Amino acid sequence: MISLTLAEIASITGGQPHDIPDPQLTVSGPVVKDSREVRPGSLFVAFAGERADGHDFAAGAVADGATAVLAARPVGVPAIVVDDVVAALGALARAVVGRLGTNVVALTGSAGKTSTKDLIAQLLQRNGPTVWPEGNLNNEIGLPLTALRADDTTSHLVLEMGARGVGHIRYLAALTPPRIGVVLNVGSAHIGEFGGREQIALAKGELCLLYTSPSPRDAHEP
Repeated sequence: MISLTLAEIASITGGQPHDIPDPQLTVSGPVVKDSREVRPGSLFVAFAGERADGHDFAAGAVADGATAVLAARPVGVPAIVVDDVVAALGALARAVVGRLGTNVVALTGSAGKTSTKDLIAQLLQRNGPTVWPEGNLNNEIGLPLTALRADDTTSHLVLEMGARGVGHIRYLAALTPPRIGVVLNVGSAHIGEFGGREQIALAKGELCLLYTSPSPRDAHEP
């Protein structure tokens, strides 16, 4: 991630600083949601999950070197407190990618996203430093966390976008507007969640609404 002061992060996310001795302190390390991945200069993002609440690990994260915590409530250590942690994380990713001007390639489809994403990334890596997710980090949490790994040296950012319904890919694409969008296919996976294949096609097609270059798709797919 590019270096940002806590004052800048608060401005980007609309958050309120709490227990911050100096708003010019800098986040220079990775943005993480697992306290075990904290490194000096990290921003620890506290999500309240079904099994664990990241806010309970905030103090430990700061003790291990995190500059601050992005949280939904004060946690007794330096924190930017926001109304919606997921939305704030997305806003931060959007701001960072916008500043970098990195070439963003995004892909979606009912099948083959992860393997195709890996192939594209490995090819682009030959052209310049490339950031892409390990596995299928393709939702409103995984995608911003991946995007925030990009820095001033990053030439290409390859992202996978998944959807659980209409509107999801539109949201993700707005966070990291792709220069190139790839729609692989429209299948029947998760058809029950969407209400029909036409709805799946509509959801996947949202990727094409914000791209700035031609958006390839599988010619064998309708």
